[in-house]
Amino acid sequence: MTKIVALAVLYLKYERPKNTQYEISSPHLLFMKNLPSTFTRRDFLKFSATGALSLLFAELGLDQVYAGAPPLQKQGRTTWSSLTIYDKPSFNGTVLHVYGRDVVLPITEELIIEDAQAYNPIWYRIGDEGFAHSAYLQPVYTSYNLPVHNLPERKVLAEVTIPFVPVRLGASYFYKQKLRYYYGTTHWVDKIIQNTDDGIYWYRIFDRQVKTFYFVPCYSLRIIPDEELAPLSPKIPPEDKSIFVDLAAQTMVAYEGDTPVMTSRIASGWGNTPTPTGEFSTYHKAPSVHMTDGAGDAANYDLPGVPWVSFFTGNGDSFHGTYWHNDFGDPRSHGCVNTPDNVAKFIYLWSNPTVPPDEDYLHLPGQGTRVTIVEGNIES
Repeated sequence: MTKIVALAVLYLKYERPKNTQYEISSPHLLFMKNLPSTFTRRDFLKFSATGALSLLFAELGLDQVYAGAPPLQKQGRTTWSSLTIYDKPSFNGTVLHVYGRDVVLPITEELIIEDAQAYNPIWYRIGDEGFAHSAYLQPVYTSYNLPVHNLPERKVLAEVTIPFVPVRLGASYFYKQKLRYYYGTTHWVDKIIQNTDDGIYWYRIFDRQVKTFYFVPCYSLRIIPDEELAPLSPKIPPEDKSIFVDLAAQTMVAYEGDTPVMTSRIASGWGNTPTPTGEFSTYHKAPSVHMTDGAGDAANYDLPGVPWVSFFTGNGDSFHGTYWHNDFGDPRSHGCVNTPDNVAKFIYLWSNPTVPPDEDYLHLPGQGTRVTIVEGNIES
């Protein structure tokens, strides 16, 4: 018999590092009553770009709003060409609707459905419309950001905080859209540019993989402060940290000594690209990687901004965040260990070696955290 129970918590000890910058879910709603009734969304974008919005926030005291603000509405972005909505949380339910890719839907409840045959038991209630399985629905939020004008002279890391944003070849909406960046992806910003025609601010991003500059509006990216990239548990001796991956169970556990401090479901390699078994270490790491057919894991993939990558082999196998699916608990990668973004970030910050905030890649053989991967009784 199917039974609905509360969603399980994956962390045993740690929470995701708190955001040291403020977040405002829909800032225009906070002051819309003070604006003319004809004030449009385009006006809002122009208004925010001129810097007037920053002044208004300061006047209202909103520039001091931090992570303790009311929580944002959880949403889901469809990551596949078809996402089915059912009348109940079951594949045997009646189909109510099918959505295409990159549709953003409200998630009002998370459910675990007890079913012995379900490797991924998580379902979402989609507003008052019905239920969707979690496999191809990326959990996202819509959190807008003010432009950071005083960027350091070096490049800085940033993450996308809205479901997706068009990426252009110049600092204007008139430039060609090249691709999309998705929620949770990380990118290196090296410059802020104001468009002289409409006043809108853009961040410039250099993609080292394709050797191209891209541009995205500032409201879509959160500049990650250096203190958020500080190591976790730095006083724990490196030899006391270890990571254990069970391919049969599709789980991973991080240990400090004999104490488990984090556990999560994963999605490992499958078919002709299995995750290797044995003893490894996280000896080279990068906070943002553009993964393509040469290094990564998605069929016919081109994945910019893969976040929080901790490599444990010289062939590109790694722990990393995942935005192209939400289907953990079953092998499906090209060798990497796919994890939720917050789990990948934990491993990246907790494991050795420690990557300085301004480093886009660190390679220190012999200095990584021990990784043990066992096959168990997983079927080939």
